[in-house]
Amino acid sequence: MTTKSVCVFCGARPGRHPAHAEAARATGRMIAANGWRLVYGAGDVGLMGEVARAAEAAGAATLGVIPTHLLTREAARRDPAGLVVTADMHERKKVMFMNSDAVAVLPGGAGSLDEFFEVLTWRQIGLHAKPVFVLDSEGYWQPLMRLLDHVVAEGFADASLRGYVTAVADAAALEAGLRAALA
Repeated sequence: MTTKSVCVFCGARPGRHPAHAEAARATGRMIAANGWRLVYGAGDVGLMGEVARAAEAAGAATLGVIPTHLLTREAARRDPAGLVVTADMHERKKVMFMNSDAVAVLPGGAGSLDEFFEVLTWRQIGLHAKPVFVLDSEGYWQPLMRLLDHVVAEGFADASLRGYVTAVADAAALEAGLRAALA
């Protein structure tokens, strides 16, 4: 049996609410508890660092993927066995996605939105059928969910778009969704 891998996209900053950092740590511990591998952006900063440190401390294997220009800015974790350095951000997303069985998006900024929309678009045009979850810590992703509803209501996407992403309230709900999807 092959180990399942969960790609986590999230902020390189901690955000204002401590609940987001706790959700990141809970996600890392949950990935480890299930014997899954964490695929993440390789940074040791923000929520990205929180999820990775928690996953590794709980025994999870990790694969960090970082573009050359962010090696010092995001203080890449230096596990040579689990670190891939890419030429650019686009290659980073592709490597992370190709090495995962599911995607979870935790709170983050423009980079996390870029990552989310790329995998959502790939799903919409039939390039994959991997499950995509957003961990809606403190209601963080509610405006995004409303935006997707608006895009559908305005006729710029089929209603199926909303079925390609599942919002979950916390790491426990994410675990339940991942277990069902990865079974």
